[in-house]
Amino acid sequence: MHSSDKFHDECGVVAIFAHPEAEKLAYLGLHALQHRGQESAGIVSSDGLTLRQHKAMGLVADIFTEDVLSRLRGSLAIGHTRYSTAGDSALLNAQPILVQSNKGAIAVAHNGNLVNAHTIRQRLESQGSIFQTNSDTEVIVHLIALSREQTLPDAMADALRRVEGAFSLVIMSADRIFAARDPRGFRPLAMGRIRATEGHTRDTIVFASETCAFDLIGAAYERDVKPGELVVVEAGEITSRFYSTSTAQSSCIFEHVYFSRPDSVVFGRAVQTSRENLGRQLALEAPVEADLVVPVPDSGVTAAVGYSAGSGIPFRFGLIRNHYVGRTFIEPSQSVRDFGVKLKLNPVRSLLEGKRVVLIDDSIVRGTTSRKIVRLIRGAGATQVHMRISCPPTISPCYYGVDTPSKKLIAANKSVEEIREYIGADSLAYLSLDGMKKACGEGAKTSYCTACYTGNYPTEIIDVEEILPAATRR
Repeated sequence: MHSSDKFHDECGVVAIFAHPEAEKLAYLGLHALQHRGQESAGIVSSDGLTLRQHKAMGLVADIFTEDVLSRLRGSLAIGHTRYSTAGDSALLNAQPILVQSNKGAIAVAHNGNLVNAHTIRQRLESQGSIFQTNSDTEVIVHLIALSREQTLPDAMADALRRVEGAFSLVIMSADRIFAARDPRGFRPLAMGRIRATEGHTRDTIVFASETCAFDLIGAAYERDVKPGELVVVEAGEITSRFYSTSTAQSSCIFEHVYFSRPDSVVFGRAVQTSRENLGRQLALEAPVEADLVVPVPDSGVTAAVGYSAGSGIPFRFGLIRNHYVGRTFIEPSQSVRDFGVKLKLNPVRSLLEGKRVVLIDDSIVRGTTSRKIVRLIRGAGATQVHMRISCPPTISPCYYGVDTPSKKLIAANKSVEEIREYIGADSLAYLSLDGMKKACGEGAKTSYCTACYTGNYPTEIIDVEEILPAATRR
């Protein structure tokens, strides 16, 4: 299997309260969030009394058959689709995590990464706690169970005050749904509503990492769960509390640059707007004389639309993506140069031949894929290839739920000119930090975490080795 030279998305979470087919809406919501994680998925449902669970490795549509969903029938459900950022990529770490505790049965699904999970886990294990997984999410479950607070919402608030880092959580008991975000608001979490139809007395309340999940299930976006907020939904009532004092907001700007789907509203802002603005700003900062603007599909498409609009250079799909590449494939015994990239992307010779091309992408991680794509376009007859990246060079690892290959970041070790030389482009330019913030609307409503571009982290830093997947540490 060829791994993509991209940052891997963190995870996606969804929650459904008060719907006769809650498990099916959770399944559809996870399907819309599949881009956020493709390793495992799970759903926990409740009929008001009993929690039922199913989780497996693989893609959402393959895991949840009609037969599986029929065994999950309930009026409440939470779901999770996962890419491993902490803990092995294995079924034992698939979420939601379901436990029986002194506070009753609870299930937890988590998007993000806790930077102090390792320290807390060591302390709890020394006191006799037994962990079933090596996922940082299980730390939250133990803290809830061990809290001296009497009610479940109070115990959750107590637990959340003890963890540090990025977390957007959906939690479920037999008859309630809870949703919470960390005080800095690193990861998105939106709340929506499906109006009650005839024969139903209650509106359905839904939560999801991105609003594109709402569109599929017919829910209207109402608002984001606020940083530091714990929302409790029960018996037709929504209550809210802030478990933490306010702190500087640090929402992940890469959600707008790359992770989120363009049709989502994230951090209260349309992702499509941000991406087009990134391209327009890039055209202002890094103009070039050329004949075509060509995106690297799919990640560079929206920024390329903006670059084309800002520069007046025609936009063309000069690279066609094969959407049906499986997880494994048979390579020819006689090696074909750049086979992995050719399997996924094919240049359109009739468009590219004899043309000066501006190639747009959202990032360069190791540079290996960019180098192959530049070679593909030259091989199709382009006379010049000018690479433009719709964010600044990524120089630092992320501690907040993004799988950043810290030792392989090309921009951490090479200058822009050295990267240009390595990938074989005629020119290379990145968007400036200020230009990126401007394009994504940083201001009174939103302030962003840009640590991966600056090395300035909003939380106390620990050794990255502590939060790497266990398989990587070994």
